[in-house]
Amino acid sequence: MWTSFVNIFLNILLYIYKLVDNFGLAIILFTILIKLVIYPLMRSQIKSSAAMMEMQKSPRYLEMMEKYKDNKEKLAEEQMKLYKEMGVNPTASCLPMFIQLPVIFALYQAVIAAIVSTPLGMLDLTKRVNPGFLQVGEIFPINPNFLWMNLGQPERLQIGGLGFGIPVLAILVVISTVLQTKLTAQSPTGGTTAGAGGSSAMMSGMMNLYMPLLMGFMAYSLASGLALYFLISNLFTIGQYAVEGKLDWSALKFGKPNLAALKGTVAPQPSQPSQSAAGPKNLAAPAARTEEKVDYREFKNKKKPKKK
Repeated sequence: MWTSFVNIFLNILLYIYKLVDNFGLAIILFTILIKLVIYPLMRSQIKSSAAMMEMQKSPRYLEMMEKYKDNKEKLAEEQMKLYKEMGVNPTASCLPMFIQLPVIFALYQAVIAAIVSTPLGMLDLTKRVNPGFLQVGEIFPINPNFLWMNLGQPERLQIGGLGFGIPVLAILVVISTVLQTKLTAQSPTGGTTAGAGGSSAMMSGMMNLYMPLLMGFMAYSLASGLALYFLISNLFTIGQYAVEGKLDWSALKFGKPNLAALKGTVAPQPSQPSQSAAGPKNLAAPAARTEEKVDYREFKNKKKPKKK
């Protein structure tokens, strides 16, 4: 079954290559096609995230988090009841990622199978291509070169006499993955820390931390055709959220303090002098008034003692 799934990807990829005669461009168009196919799931994810945000800001949810903060089992039970009543699926935000995992592995195997350099590989490719859909003789040999990359090998950009290559594509994959997770992650802006937490928030935080590292490692060590898929997929996802108007541009303020959180902790400080105003301030007031009313002309009017 898995081989049949990979062969479907292989045939579609090779057919696009036949049309454009550029393997890198074929991977880009194939990536866009995959993103369009799963676009309904992406819309469902966006709606589910928005519904989760609104629910986590509701007074009932915040009261529940405060009431059962010391009873995790009861809290989880009440959360599931509220999810069911509100029609919110807490796992909907992870569904597109789980669906893309088999796509990633199948595409990697399809890229490796398409770029053959041996008679045995050519024979295997002939068996896997559907003759009613595509003829291998029409596309073979496949040119795997795209820009400075060989799409069947890990990407490195050789610069001068440095003696090593720079993984430009892997770096771009990490950057675009970080941008995607930050711009598209939706977290509640209201409520307490407990209200913003929970298992779904913890899972989302772990994915935001480890996903860029995992994607970067795969882009660094596997075929650059797969890394190209990662990059285009990230950029297209950001574009999808931009069309929906769901990008959180404030998330790009790296390292800046959360002013809303600081107001909650700093606001009580100015009240401390006012609370003690009835006591210590009254003691300090006369000294301040005395200092203000000092008239140094008195010293000039005083008569100096006569010399004997």
